[in-house]
Amino acid sequence: MGRTFYVTTPIYYVNDVPHIGHAYTTIAADVLARYKRMAGYDCFFLTGTDEHGQKVEKAARESGETPQELADRVVERFKGLWKRLNISNDDFIRTTQERHKRAVLALYQRAWEKGDIYLGEYEGWYCVPCESFWTETQLEEGRRCPSCGRPTEKVKEPSYFFRMSRYQERLLRHLESNPDFVQPPSRYNEILNFVRGGLRDLSISRTGFRWGIPLPNDPEHVLYVWFDALTNYITAVGFPDDRERFERYWPADCHIIGKDILRFHAVYWPTFLMSADLPLPRRVFAHGWWTVEGKKMSKSAGNVVDPYQVTDEFGVDPFRYFLLREVPFGLDGDFSRSALVHRINGDLANDLGNLASRVLAMTKRYFGGRVPPSHDLMDGQVRSQAERSLKELDRHISDLAFQQALTSIWDLVDLLNKYLDETAPWGLAKDEGKRRELEAVLYNCLEALRLLAIMLSPFMPSAAQRLWEMLGFDSKVEEARIEEVGRWGLLPEGQQTQPPSPLFPRVEDKG
Repeated sequence: MGRTFYVTTPIYYVNDVPHIGHAYTTIAADVLARYKRMAGYDCFFLTGTDEHGQKVEKAARESGETPQELADRVVERFKGLWKRLNISNDDFIRTTQERHKRAVLALYQRAWEKGDIYLGEYEGWYCVPCESFWTETQLEEGRRCPSCGRPTEKVKEPSYFFRMSRYQERLLRHLESNPDFVQPPSRYNEILNFVRGGLRDLSISRTGFRWGIPLPNDPEHVLYVWFDALTNYITAVGFPDDRERFERYWPADCHIIGKDILRFHAVYWPTFLMSADLPLPRRVFAHGWWTVEGKKMSKSAGNVVDPYQVTDEFGVDPFRYFLLREVPFGLDGDFSRSALVHRINGDLANDLGNLASRVLAMTKRYFGGRVPPSHDLMDGQVRSQAERSLKELDRHISDLAFQQALTSIWDLVDLLNKYLDETAPWGLAKDEGKRRELEAVLYNCLEALRLLAIMLSPFMPSAAQRLWEMLGFDSKVEEARIEEVGRWGLLPEGQQTQPPSPLFPRVEDKG
């Protein structure tokens, strides 16, 4: 396969408990990766964990274990959740892996040889309880720590700096000539204005903790956060050891991130790569945040949405569907139990699940479960909508417009329900003279369900596979290639379908 596509999530900090925000980013990347594979791309999908830093060191000390032991234990939370959510990542990177350390030091060496790293003095605001440094702009009112709310104190310490200011004009030219580099447009404007406001050199080392990658030229310093963390994206595709693999997949086609870390990905990361003479990623897409029942999600408020609990109660596919259908990707969204129940009972159980059950039940009743001949009758509106939905799907998913993609798919679902009511196969079945019409109507519905299974597979892989099997296929729908199977009329006449079983059981709305 000649075409490649490389998509990433951020690497998640191991001191966090996985929540809806982590799930949202990773599900979005998974949908994009699954679709690109079905579209014939050699797709590489990366996620992973950020395991260095002061907070990990402190948490490990408090729990009586080494930082590595803590990371090894906590990383399983993320790996377990991705397995639960049916995430199809090709690699899982950890910043404590030797391959990553080699890549970070190779990137550092390139910047060092360019003269882009120098020793200076870092001055910032320090929170003693959190052992964290903050800039003036990050502090809460009264110069309080944004993490714990306690007062901070000003601290100076030696630090190595990266000459980010050297790359201001070059980054600005890149942004102005590539308006799709940062998306959505509101985020692009935010970054453009930030860069126009001037870039300062960036502190990239610390001496106050040890849990990190030591600088080769000064081992008393360890690399600080972003120079280490962001390098993961090139580590996983072979930098610096596997040149052939690196050139195959880099630059990344899309970094999908939350809007809170946009500046690091759209300003810091491109300047690091410029210093190292490496290509920039093609796109950085920053999505919004989730509130819960209209309130900001926080541990102290006790309203953090646990994806394990939600999927235990409602299932994985409905959760995946809800997150990408409820709000346009890029905007903030609100999670509520009632909204999720409404989507499950309305869109999934009534509109899609009931449609599939009705069509398959009538196929069993009138044709012994076998796909009837098409006769090329009465398929005009259904066929044109199916072809339109397929075409729109490619554009919307490539644009990360997941809500629009699902809306387009549901245009076909809604049309099919209307088509069934208008053609009334149960009425046609009573008149032997209308046998050909009955065959044509049910073939059109079955064929549309086949295309729906293909289109839904990236979003709801398990449900799509069950629908695929009920239509009589024994293959994996996710392994289908849209170029080969995404055309009207390919459902084999006479294929034995399976009796319907509920795709999405209704759930009780407890209010």
